[in-house]
Amino acid sequence: MLSSRRCPVKPGMTVLSVIVALFMGVTAFAQNASATWEVAAEQVAEETFRVTFSGTIAPGQHIYGIAPKVGNPFQVDYASAVTAGPLCEDLEPAEYDGEPVFFGKAVFSQEITAESGTRLEGSIQWQACTDDMCGFPEEQAFSVSLGTAPSQAHSSSIGDPESASAGNLWALILEAILWGLAMLLTPCVFPMVPMTVSYFLKASDNVHEGRFKAFMYGVFIVLLYTVPVVLLFGLTRLIGGETVTADIFNWLATHWLPNLLFFLVFFVFALSFFGAFEITLPSSWSTSADAKSGKGGLAGVFFMALTLVLVSFSCTGPIVGSVLLKSTQGEFWTPMVTMLAFSVAFALPFTIFALFPQLLKKLKSGSWLNSVKVVLGFVELALGLKFLSTADQTYHWHILDREVYLALWIVIFALMGLYLLGKIRFKNDGPMEHVSIGRLLLAIGVFSFVVYLVPGMWGAPLKGLSGYLPPIETQDFVLGSDGTVSSNTSVSGNSYGLKIAHGLDGYFTLEEGLEAAQASGKPVFVDVTGHGCVNCREMEARVWSNPEVLRRLRDNFVIVALYTDDKTKLPENRWLTTPAGKTLKTIGSVNSYVARTRFGVNAQPNYLILSPEGEVLAGPRAYNLSIPGYINFLDSAL
Repeated sequence: MLSSRRCPVKPGMTVLSVIVALFMGVTAFAQNASATWEVAAEQVAEETFRVTFSGTIAPGQHIYGIAPKVGNPFQVDYASAVTAGPLCEDLEPAEYDGEPVFFGKAVFSQEITAESGTRLEGSIQWQACTDDMCGFPEEQAFSVSLGTAPSQAHSSSIGDPESASAGNLWALILEAILWGLAMLLTPCVFPMVPMTVSYFLKASDNVHEGRFKAFMYGVFIVLLYTVPVVLLFGLTRLIGGETVTADIFNWLATHWLPNLLFFLVFFVFALSFFGAFEITLPSSWSTSADAKSGKGGLAGVFFMALTLVLVSFSCTGPIVGSVLLKSTQGEFWTPMVTMLAFSVAFALPFTIFALFPQLLKKLKSGSWLNSVKVVLGFVELALGLKFLSTADQTYHWHILDREVYLALWIVIFALMGLYLLGKIRFKNDGPMEHVSIGRLLLAIGVFSFVVYLVPGMWGAPLKGLSGYLPPIETQDFVLGSDGTVSSNTSVSGNSYGLKIAHGLDGYFTLEEGLEAAQASGKPVFVDVTGHGCVNCREMEARVWSNPEVLRRLRDNFVIVALYTDDKTKLPENRWLTTPAGKTLKTIGSVNSYVARTRFGVNAQPNYLILSPEGEVLAGPRAYNLSIPGYINFLDSAL
C-alpha cells in the first residue's frame, strides 16, 4: 500500500469551469488515448473492496488530479449502484501552474461496498494536457470481477481515432463550422458586412487598439452564441444531475412536440425565404443595440456584436436550433462544443472584416443575395422533414415512410435545380438574362443528386444518406435482386410495431431477449438505438449490410434492439419502477433506463454482447464504421 495516499474533496463544477473546460477542449486535436488504465479490486473486509485505478500517461502529457481549480478532475462513475467512499490519490501529484497533476504514472483508489463475486462495471474520466494545449475529456470503460486479478480496462477514449464518440463529435463540429461559414452568404447576415467595415474604419486611430477591438468583436460574437447554451446545459446538469439532463435531451430529441415545432419553424422560414413574408425580431431590440454600439471602448464593440447577432437571427435561428438538437443524442458536452464551433466559424469572417476594413469597404451586395435566400429556403424545407420523420417513426404514425420522404426530397431538389436554371422565379428575384457558370455548375450538382435519389424509390440503399432517411424497413416494397418486387418486412414477431434492420429477427426489451437466450444458449447482441439516431442508420447501412457481419448477427446471436426513444406503451407486467419511485411505462423509457443504469450507456448507437445470464462479454462499442473491427468485436464474445 502506498503511503502518500491523499483523498482531497472534489469541488463542485462551476459555470466558469464549464466554460474554461469547453474552450480548452475545442483546441484539442485528434490523438491516441493520453493514458491507459488497469483496474484491480482488493478485498479489505467483508463486502468491502479497494478498487485501484493505475494509469500510464503518454510522454509529454499530464493529467489532472481529483481537485483541480480549472479543468476536468479525474473521476469514476459506476454503472451499478454501489456505496463508495472518497476517491484518493495514491501517488503525490506534482504542481503545474498551481494545479495538482500527474506525469508518467497516476494511481487512484476508492473503497466500495458490494457483494463478493459480483462484476463491477463503470467508466473512468480524465483530462490530459501538454505544455501548449488541453485535450477533450477522455473516457475509458472498465469491467472487473470483485475478488479477482487486475483487469485491463476497455478503452473508449474520446481522443482515440478508433473511438466512435470522437468520430461523431468531429463530424458534428465540421457540420457546425460549415453552417457557420455558410451563414455569411444569407441575406440577413451579409448586409452586416458593410456596417462592420464602416464601424471599424472609424473605430480607432491606433492600429494596435483597432486590432484589439476587432479581435474582441469576434470574441463577443462567440460568447453571445455560446454562453447562453453553456448556461442552459450547465445549470441543467448542476441542478438536475446527469439523469435529469439525459431525460431532457431525450425529450427534446424524440418527443413529438419539439420535433413538430422545429419542422414548423423550418417550414415557416422556408416560406419567408421564398418571399411570402419577412421574419424579423422586434425592431426595438436591434435599434437599441445599434444605438449603444456608438459608445466608445469595448462597450461599443460589444453592442455592435449584439446587433449582428440580433439582426442575423432570422437566418441563423433555425440552423442553430438544428445543430443543437442534432447534438443532444445523450451527450452533455457535445451541444456546447458544436455551438462553439458554429459561433467561431460565424464570427471569423466578421473578425477579418474588422481587422482589414480598408480592403473590404467596397464590398457590396446584389440581387444574388435573394438567390442565396431562395436556395436556402429549399434546403431548409428538405432539412425540416427530418424532424417530422423522427416524430413519425417514434410514434408509428406512418405518415412519412421512406418512399414518401424520398418523393418529397426528389421534388424539392428538382425544383431547386429548375430555379437555378431560371425556369422558376420568385417575386423578389430580379431579371436574369443568362445563366452564370456558377449557377449552371450548381444546377448540375443538384440534378445529379436528384438522379441519385430516384433509385431509392425502389429500395436502393442510398448509403451516403442512410442517416438522414427513414429506415428502409418503413418502405412498402423494394426491388429484389432477381428483378421482382418483394416485401421488405422483418420476420420479428412482436406486438410493438418495431423492426430490426435487414429483416433480422429479434426482441425489443432486454428481459425478453435474455429469456430467449437462456432457451437457445446463444449470447445476446444488444443494440442501443433510437428512431432519431442518425449514426444508428448509418451503421446499419454501412456495417451491418456487410455479408459477414449480417451472417454473424443472424446465426450466432439473439438480437435485442433497445429503442430508447420509442413511445409504445408496454403491457403492465413489463413496467419498471425506479428506486426513486417513478414508474416507466413505455419501451423507450424502460430501455433508456436499462442502458444508463446497467450498461453505463447514455448515447446511441452502442453495442454490447451479453451471456445468456446477462454478464457483459464485450462492449460497449459505439459508432465506428470499421467493418473488420466490428467483426472482431462480434467474434471476441464467441
